[in-house]
Amino acid sequence: MRSIEAFRNRSYLMAAVVSAVLGFSLPSLAQDIVVVGNARGDSEVIRSYFSGTSPEDVEKGLEALRNSGRFSNVTATREKGRVVIHVAETNLINRVVFEGNSKVKTDTLTSEVRTRAHGSFNQTVVQQDIARLLEIYKRSGRAAAKITYRTVQLPNGRIDVVFAVEEGDKTGVKDIKFVGNTVYSTGRLVDLMETTEMNFLSFIKTSDVYDPDRIASDLELVRRFYLKNGYADFHVVSSDAVFDPAQGGYVITVVVEEGPQYRVSNVDIESHLPDIDPASLQPYLRLSPGDVYNGDAVEKTVESLTREIAKKGYAFSQARPRGERNPAAQTVAIRFVVDEGPRVYIERINIRGNTRTRDYVIRREFEIGEGDAYNRVLVDRAERRLNGLGFFKKVRVTNEPGSAADRVIVNVDVEDQATGNFGVSGGYSTTEGFIGEVSVSESNFLGRGQATRLSVQAGQRARGVSFSFTEPYFLDQRFSAGFDLFAKKSDAYNYSYYSTTSIGGTLRFGIPITEEISLSPRYSIYTTTISIPNDSNRPYNDCQVPLPGYTPGYGYIYAPTQADLSILYNCQSNGEASLAIKESVGTRLTSLVGYTLAYNSLDNFRNPKNGIHSQLSQDIAGLGGDSRYVRTTGDLRYFHEIPYVDDVVGIARVQGGNMFALGDYKMRVMDNFNLGPTLVRGFAPGGLGPRDISNWTSSRGNSLGGSNYIGGSLEVQFPIWGLPKDIGLRGALFADAGTLWGYKGQTNFSSSLYGVANLPCVYPYSAPTYGQGSCIVVSGDKAQIRSSVGASALWQSPLGPIRFDYAVVLSKAYGDVTQRFRFSGGTNF
Repeated sequence: MRSIEAFRNRSYLMAAVVSAVLGFSLPSLAQDIVVVGNARGDSEVIRSYFSGTSPEDVEKGLEALRNSGRFSNVTATREKGRVVIHVAETNLINRVVFEGNSKVKTDTLTSEVRTRAHGSFNQTVVQQDIARLLEIYKRSGRAAAKITYRTVQLPNGRIDVVFAVEEGDKTGVKDIKFVGNTVYSTGRLVDLMETTEMNFLSFIKTSDVYDPDRIASDLELVRRFYLKNGYADFHVVSSDAVFDPAQGGYVITVVVEEGPQYRVSNVDIESHLPDIDPASLQPYLRLSPGDVYNGDAVEKTVESLTREIAKKGYAFSQARPRGERNPAAQTVAIRFVVDEGPRVYIERINIRGNTRTRDYVIRREFEIGEGDAYNRVLVDRAERRLNGLGFFKKVRVTNEPGSAADRVIVNVDVEDQATGNFGVSGGYSTTEGFIGEVSVSESNFLGRGQATRLSVQAGQRARGVSFSFTEPYFLDQRFSAGFDLFAKKSDAYNYSYYSTTSIGGTLRFGIPITEEISLSPRYSIYTTTISIPNDSNRPYNDCQVPLPGYTPGYGYIYAPTQADLSILYNCQSNGEASLAIKESVGTRLTSLVGYTLAYNSLDNFRNPKNGIHSQLSQDIAGLGGDSRYVRTTGDLRYFHEIPYVDDVVGIARVQGGNMFALGDYKMRVMDNFNLGPTLVRGFAPGGLGPRDISNWTSSRGNSLGGSNYIGGSLEVQFPIWGLPKDIGLRGALFADAGTLWGYKGQTNFSSSLYGVANLPCVYPYSAPTYGQGSCIVVSGDKAQIRSSVGASALWQSPLGPIRFDYAVVLSKAYGDVTQRFRFSGGTNF
């Protein structure tokens, strides 16, 4: 508008100059039209808006002046045969100010308004700005916000524009209702959604803010859930969000039609390609006759078949699923038709909207590139991968025709979002006590898609620092590489009579084999230092290194002389580390190579309800260093929703491990498996398995560990009825059983104590010193089953996961240390 006005002004001025030079005269608008009220604007410029003095010309001129935005009011009158134009000039804006806003930053509000400093004031524009600002507050969960404006008059026709904001209380989602659902309860469906209802935790969460885009995404999750569970006819009839002033929030009503559950009656592959035998593609099917229809399995089958066909040279071909429903029998026959698709090539892939993430980070998620055959299945797969990265607020992939009929342009529109995180966390566990952590992490480092994390921990019984870096596409291939550096010290003296310090690093790789199976090779090198405290507070080594004035037999005031020693009062009576632990004191370097083979079919990694997660790990120590052993562990967890009961999940777990020394290597206590509640709840850390019971006053802290373990667990998790589900509080009942055995260390330590091997054992409490002796007595070294039952409270709180277990031990071995209560948790804020 300003450029048009300037052009018009220049035109009239040029015309005036030309007329003056050539002696011509313009129409007598200067005499017929008079401008009144202008202080800054030139009268000739204002008259230039009028082409004549007829009522039609005057009205058109007035409208043009109003639209110019330079005047707050424009009118016309006729006086003595002349047209008088009355103008009230618009004030110039000195500055734009926001008052009362605290929940939305001023920079955010400023970027949304069209009213700007040094511009002309326009009341219509201001009202439009207020409407936009209210929409921002609405999306921020404050639909009851009120915004007004006022102007402050300044000299020289200038004003300040002040937007006064009353943010009001948070107006999130008060209630989510589903209508038409009978198979799954409303609570179960709401649990699928990222949007939650308001409750007493609303002051620290944002998931209860009404966001139309998030609601649409949530309903897609609900739809996929139904399709995955066999409801092929499911669809959302309607969804409605209404702001209820009485409740102070939104009420969302979703109407659905579930339809019947279908089972697969037949699965077939039909190939229209000459060299593709359908039988050769059978291994890529994810469904079988008799299975409940699964939309996700159909989708994955299409992807697998399409990739396999492309490998065989048919770049334009793809598989399409066709389902023939039988509503009466509630079955569906699925046929995957393999066809030659249209011969269309990708002319160009446009990456748009990324201000931070590098183009190649986006392009590498596509298995096809420019010049390749266009394949819709692979493009959709790339879109899902981009959404799963967590780098973008939204991802949208569209197509448009290319320069020729057989060319297509793929447009990828993204919007970057913040991926860095500064975290302060704290928590408590029965093993490490109170602990705090400060961490800085970035999942899209420098826009390269790399992940980094630095954390520092400090607590009652543990402290350390760690740094990790991960490159998800190592050497431009679809496998990851990274490294970890760490240093940690643990002083859990209430469970062991020694402390450990570990310093080292790990080089790791991640190789996806299939969608569910991955292989993770690694190499680790670290030093482990075992030390035994020996002072008046923790005299755990004073039988070998007496403390003058404190150790019984080595003092005159607080410690009796040797003549006063007895079986009840000696160097062991104040706590003493086992001879096996003392033998392990010092620093050893461990260099090992290992791998983890994992299978994961969980439906939700954070809150699984169905699926399997299993892994097999093996480490071989001996590539240099001091340690030489082979350690193998396995862990399998199976999750399954209990039928006919809403939101109740059954969990079965089996775990086991074995390790053995290589050559003549002597296993240290820290090399062994030292287990407790991670195997059988109800036992203290290191509380079950082989233990030195030579000193009956110190057996609690003298766990020796074993070389074999096996365990199993059954657990049922359920909501606590009567509480809102999005509070995240659930209950659990469990039963555990397991055993740890196979202590491979020595029991006669006469060589290290006296320099002579295989001397007859001198057992503890022997007169005259009643000392520690030269041999240990090991208990709990048989494959004796320990078992327990109990109950748990689990809280997925906004500040982190918290779990409280109460277990009753049903069976144990002599010397085992039990612990009924176990609490662990953490926070992020």
